Amino acid sequence: MKKIILTIIVLFGFLSSSVWASQISYDKSGFVPIYTVVDDAVYDIRYYSSNNFTGNKINGYKAPIAYITKEGAKALVSAADDLRKQGYRLLIWDTYRPQKAVDNFVEWINNPKDDGDKSFYPTLKKSDLLKGQYIMEKSGHTRGSTVDLTIIKKDGSFVDMGGTFDLFSEISHPDYKKLTREQKKNRKILHDAMIRAGFKGIDSEWWHFTLENEPYPDTYFDFDVE
Repeated sequence: MKKIILTIIVLFGFLSSSVWASQISYDKSGFVPIYTVVDDAVYDIRYYSSNNFTGNKINGYKAPIAYITKEGAKALVSAADDLRKQGYRLLIWDTYRPQKAVDNFVEWINNPKDDGDKSFYPTLKKSDLLKGQYIMEKSGHTRGSTVDLTIIKKDGSFVDMGGTFDLFSEISHPDYKKLTREQKKNRKILHDAMIRAGFKGIDSEWWHFTLENEPYPDTYFDFDVE
């Protein structure tokens, strides 16, 4: 009986790992760099630098390039055209994110000796970041059709959104009540343009949008950003 149970456990573990392995892909043929389709976007790829919540450059980011699926790129072109007519252009913080980068986030959270940059999570414990809506072990970014972005004016000047990228706080919630009228207006301009283009937002981050009909809903990619 023990041998049968052990065999079942081993077989279940093998099948589980096989299912997970089947979801991982290194094929980037369905992706394009955003600069090839939106020529006036600006980039601040935070995970290529130490200017992020870990305080370190993140695994898998070997160049400050923003990749997105071809379907996501087409929708982003539509959003950029819409916003351009309103006097804005895109500033990109993150798009496709390798699975190894997500693993890097989780490793950092589980490392008690490294607090990273607490200015990104001023009211939370580091361990809380994995329990809430901020950091996931399987991120939508890794599927390739999610983008973190904001708008700037055509001359490159700042647009006040009432909070910055990756601020893990209720301030980042799209419907945060203590915003000025201008900040609410600016968030709505970005949100409405992205929704019209075929993206959807989330409740915890005003800058985060995923293509409604993403082409790889069950595939997590792990090729390097380079």
